[in-house]
Amino acid sequence: MRTQNYRRAGRAGAWVIAVALLATPLSTVAQTQIKLHNNGYSTAQDVELGRRAAAEVEQKLPVMRDAEVTAYAQRVGQRLVGAIPSQFRHPGFRYTFRVINAKEINAFALPGGPMYVNRGMIEASRTEGEMAGVMAHEIAHVALRHGTAQATKGQKLQIGAVAGAILGSIVGGNLGGVIGQGVQTGLGVYFLKYGREYETEADVLGSQIMARAGYDPRDLARMFQTIERQGGSGGPEWLSSHPNPSNRYQRIEQEAQLLRAGNGGGETGDFRRIQARLRGSPASSSPARGEVARVGRVGNPSTRYRTYSGGNLFRVGVPENWRELGSGNTVWFAPEGAYGEYQGQTIFTHGVNFGVAQVQGRNLQQATDQFINSLAQGNRNLRRLGGYQRTTIDGNQALAVSLANVNEATRQSEVINVWTMALPNGTLFYAIGVAPEGDYRNYQGAFRNVVGSLRINEQAASGY
Repeated sequence: MRTQNYRRAGRAGAWVIAVALLATPLSTVAQTQIKLHNNGYSTAQDVELGRRAAAEVEQKLPVMRDAEVTAYAQRVGQRLVGAIPSQFRHPGFRYTFRVINAKEINAFALPGGPMYVNRGMIEASRTEGEMAGVMAHEIAHVALRHGTAQATKGQKLQIGAVAGAILGSIVGGNLGGVIGQGVQTGLGVYFLKYGREYETEADVLGSQIMARAGYDPRDLARMFQTIERQGGSGGPEWLSSHPNPSNRYQRIEQEAQLLRAGNGGGETGDFRRIQARLRGSPASSSPARGEVARVGRVGNPSTRYRTYSGGNLFRVGVPENWRELGSGNTVWFAPEGAYGEYQGQTIFTHGVNFGVAQVQGRNLQQATDQFINSLAQGNRNLRRLGGYQRTTIDGNQALAVSLANVNEATRQSEVINVWTMALPNGTLFYAIGVAPEGDYRNYQGAFRNVVGSLRINEQAASGY
């Protein structure tokens, strides 16, 4: 799922960013003023989101254990953190800096402060200032609370559901794919892939942080150019999640003039030594963007069914030859061979996913629209195959819709069936069935049987 547009009508509920240059002489001009966006999350929730996602990152990504490289990244990072303007310092935020042992040009920061920089980003930088520019840009996203502000514009999400989605978006830079996101479809877009407005704000605040820390802010603009040159024909991973606002380079140059930037005086002298150290040790490599995921041979659904009770919320019958993946109220059922690893995450080609989404729609169709839009975040391949069909789930009013997609992991066309119903507490219960276009006819009946067997625990649903 690629780029997205979230718009909120009305002015009262949102802060507007001021990014206009002041038309006063350079000798008296002030730096650009930035304000925080409206945010439905507390700063403590930012910290908790980042903590959970960081724990997953530490388990699943190849974090470097080189004490010298880690200490260097922390020194540069803390120097930048010390330069964050006071109005963007949040109680409880704890900025940490680790290096990922991967050669791809990438970096990301999580809500609350954990940051990870690929060694490939350090090796691609021409100066410490360029590397610091990327770090300052990421710190700016965290300090401006862009992740949770963006989630606020879309739909309020449960903290427990978000960490896995963030991780799914991080690995290999893959921010797309309904099935590539696993059970947390589409959520990572809120936290790691920003629109151009937020990118401009991070460029501006990142430039200010760099200048306050003693670096030349123009190195941030230079780093974007370095990344573009070294990204290769497939495009650099970092720029795929940091779209280029119009006049990005000129905008950073203008801000640098307002800040009276120096000329690279911020170098510590350690940068070349660390680069040499990295180049002397092997790096891990995630699959290339164009690589097709490999899954096994998939058989037809069994005509024999077994019963599954989903965390007391629902009960459902599934084909006997489908395996359960996940637990509780969010779970996948898929046949052997229909799932595999791709760029560090589990992808599904056939199967059914059940879960609950937090939405703000006033009726079932509006809530479903929100959910479908979240599936389509950044995924240009996803499209509807007609309108909603009214149906029932366990005697309750429900909607059904079919979607067409190209699975980004397998490059296969697929058909996705979505069913939704409102739970008593206002959340949205959903079922998603997916199969490659060539296999869909063999799976369509199984999807209908599975959804037809759903039984919802009304008492559990009221308190969910």
